[in-house]
Amino acid sequence: MRSSSSELLLDQEGLRQRKIKELAQQAKKTRTASQSCRERTLFYSTSLLAVIAMSAGSSLLFLVPLYVDPAISTLVSNFVTEPVTCVTTRRDELIGLANCTWSSCREGCTSDAYQCTHIYVSYNDSSSTPNQTDNAILLVNIKGCGYPPRVLCANFTEAFGAEGTEFPCYHSRENRTVVLTHYDRDEQVAIIIHYFAVPFVITLATSVALCVMHCDCRCHVAAHHKRARRPRLHHDLSDGSISTGVDLHYTISHHSDLMAVPPV
Repeated sequence: MRSSSSELLLDQEGLRQRKIKELAQQAKKTRTASQSCRERTLFYSTSLLAVIAMSAGSSLLFLVPLYVDPAISTLVSNFVTEPVTCVTTRRDELIGLANCTWSSCREGCTSDAYQCTHIYVSYNDSSSTPNQTDNAILLVNIKGCGYPPRVLCANFTEAFGAEGTEFPCYHSRENRTVVLTHYDRDEQVAIIIHYFAVPFVITLATSVALCVMHCDCRCHVAAHHKRARRPRLHHDLSDGSISTGVDLHYTISHHSDLMAVPPV
């Protein structure tokens, strides 16, 4: 009797171990099958769109203050499209924050200037009755600053800083005391399009695509039109549940065997 009980326990233990292995393999196959081609495509598409959106959005943080804002300020100042002749009247080399609130040319736009150059010019506008403007300030651009190699202040000062130098220039219609050495309206518009409009559209388009891919944007007319999700079948792999199932299976099969034995 004791031997039969031991064999019964061993059979139950072996059956339980086999059941655990079968359920583990079944769960592994289910997880592998769930990673379909569509889900992998969705994952890689989401990653690519997210990288593009973050890159384009981050680029705006640098492009707007360095290029877009000066271009907009230049267009707002409404410079003349036809150049006039400017003559340099004075150049001042100053030192100190109080004296350097502006500069004709400065390399770098983010740091405070302790040393600056002020260049003053005079010009006659191109109207029917020419008006002479004296002590107009000459700027390398609307901000008076820039970065190499586009802006080289040593070359700028050497070319336009000597008194009596004549050169073509463009004055602002809004403020006649502001003069530039170069102005091209189409160039400023192109800067705004390339450095603001294009990154902004890319950021907006990728963000909308991500929203459509991962958010339910459909309008539901009624609540009963919503599809009910099928409940997921969770396999309980705990020892207690498996042991209970094995014992129940063994009891039923053993009872069936006893019923099948004919009486003596």
